Amino acid sequence: MTNDQRDQYPHPEIIRRARALRRDMTPQEAKLWHRLRGKQFYGLKFRRQHPRHQFILDFYCHEKKLVIELDGHSHAELEQQRYDQARTDWLVEDGLRVIRFANREVDHNLEGVLAEIARVCGVEG
Repeated sequence: MTNDQRDQYPHPEIIRRARALRRDMTPQEAKLWHRLRGKQFYGLKFRRQHPRHQFILDFYCHEKKLVIELDGHSHAELEQQRYDQARTDWLVEDGLRVIRFANREVDHNLEGVLAEIARVCGVEG
């Protein structure tokens, strides 16, 4: 296995953290997951807290190469915004599309969030 191939697999610590995050979802993650899980959203398979390289993605659809991130209050801080942008840039360079929603959007406009996800996936009804 080359170094490039090895870099594609998450470190065991990342996998452990992803499992813990699945057990301790935020209320907004749980609310969105309830609508995405089990291929009930246009037949698309989503994973939650999916490890990819050195990152843990809130939600991921392999078929559409789509990452969905939910942002809480801490994402308003400048340093966190810089990190988020660098992370997004890295994921985009890796061939993924990334969309972000604030937790308040999930709380107050879940149908709008789902409509945007459908639009980005090209499955809007």
